Amino acid sequence: MNDRASCRGDRFLRAGLSECGWIQRVGRRRYQPCCLFLFSLDLLPSKEGKDLTKCFLLRVVNILLHYIEKTFDVKSKILDFHHPHQLLEGLDGFDLELSDHPESLEQLLVDCTDTLKYGVKTGHPRYFNQLSSGLDVIGLAGEWLTATANTNMFTYEIAPVFTVMEAVLLKKMCEIIGWREAEADGIFSPGGSISNLYGILVARYKQFPEIKAKGMTVLPRIVLFVSEQGHYSIKKAAATLGIGTDNVIEVKCDERGKMIPAELEKNILQAKRKGRTPFCVVATAGSTVFGAFDPLHDIADICEIHKLWMHVDAAWGGGLLLSRNHSYKLSGIERADSVTWNPHKLMGVPLQCSAILTREKGLLGACNQMQAEYLFQPDKVYNINFDTGDKTIQCGRHVDVFKLWLMWKAKGTYGFEVQIDRYMELAKYFHKVLKKKDNFKLVFDAEPEFTNVCFWYFPPRLKHIPKSFERDQELRKIAPKIKAQMIVEGTVMLSYQPCGDKVNFFRMVFSNPATRQTDVDYLIDEIQRLGKDL
Repeated sequence: MNDRASCRGDRFLRAGLSECGWIQRVGRRRYQPCCLFLFSLDLLPSKEGKDLTKCFLLRVVNILLHYIEKTFDVKSKILDFHHPHQLLEGLDGFDLELSDHPESLEQLLVDCTDTLKYGVKTGHPRYFNQLSSGLDVIGLAGEWLTATANTNMFTYEIAPVFTVMEAVLLKKMCEIIGWREAEADGIFSPGGSISNLYGILVARYKQFPEIKAKGMTVLPRIVLFVSEQGHYSIKKAAATLGIGTDNVIEVKCDERGKMIPAELEKNILQAKRKGRTPFCVVATAGSTVFGAFDPLHDIADICEIHKLWMHVDAAWGGGLLLSRNHSYKLSGIERADSVTWNPHKLMGVPLQCSAILTREKGLLGACNQMQAEYLFQPDKVYNINFDTGDKTIQCGRHVDVFKLWLMWKAKGTYGFEVQIDRYMELAKYFHKVLKKKDNFKLVFDAEPEFTNVCFWYFPPRLKHIPKSFERDQELRKIAPKIKAQMIVEGTVMLSYQPCGDKVNFFRMVFSNPATRQTDVDYLIDEIQRLGKDL
């Protein structure tokens, strides 16, 4: 034991070590209340660090439990907002600068508390800011276990349980899409943007396998198609893969944000006449802003005629497949060649958890494998089909499957269905209430197709002014001002954006299992309170 360890202070004991059974004694040593600090070197694998490690981690758990309790308390603030420069300068002893010298365990515990204090409670019942929200306690436990195991997903050799779990989950998800096990494949990836990149990567490889060895120089000028409401990650993927954003053709949508099949057909024919080579169509199942579902059967028909790969970005809407009441909105997804599905969105799995699923088995491996001899030896003692690392563009890969597997065990498929159906009912309720209020205007009058509800708030001074350019210039300022005040006060968080010719409007989404009707009512009242004098 080092000298510091021989002088463990009663400051740490007073802070809670006695709760762990220490009572100022560790092993055979009795420690005097003379030392102020303990350090990370005193924890395991230090020779006598077992008890201290237990007590330190129990104190961390107490910090987390307190935070979780506050998260679910509607009376607590969602965030204690500070500007970036304030965090950089330091707040009440919370210093982000890094030192050359170690800091005490006591200070680390303070830092843990402050990190949560100045962050955003994304599990708060009134957090509506992003598509991924909520805090599932089972999923949280899964994430803790995953971090404790601290392994890598590239081989069965070092992740035997997790790699098999991944295979079980992928099989289940493919079956839900409507693919047969013998033909389907997939992998979990770091988020929907990367899953979409995989979809485009595999689509290009399928039509032009020579790309892997020879690069883009041997290809014609290839183009892909996505709706104008599609996710920006499609353009990012095109830029990353060397296709170029100019070769991503955005297809017009109808008034609800759905891709118009006739426009897709027209764009494909125009591209061919210009000497370009179409290879992929990206359909959207649950768009980010409007929650729109592209007509998948119509798009699949066009893809079959033109022999194009069909990728469906169901990052947001994929969870709706678990609802017998609403899965019809993704009818035709079974005809896709690849699908992105993010359980960390509608299904409420803690970030991150995303899957890229392909209908053709072996294509991910053929496209990405490099057969590194130090990892993927062919003569291992077990079935090397579970060495999945060569299917990915990564080497190191985080374990994202256990928390989903554990939640599926806890809820069952029907539990997810009940949760998702409740979100849909909340969206209908919110839409119905807003429709009756003369100071709110819905972007779409029709009942919401998904949990997205988009709307404007009109303060009294704008309520009776006819639509005009001048009025819209004033209206576009309202949502940002209300949002700014929400953040400063920490009462609620809600997203806004412009879209096309529509000036800034609020986008409400339901994906938080803690949200109740009373929270929806509170949001409406809060918008009116903060906006009435604007």
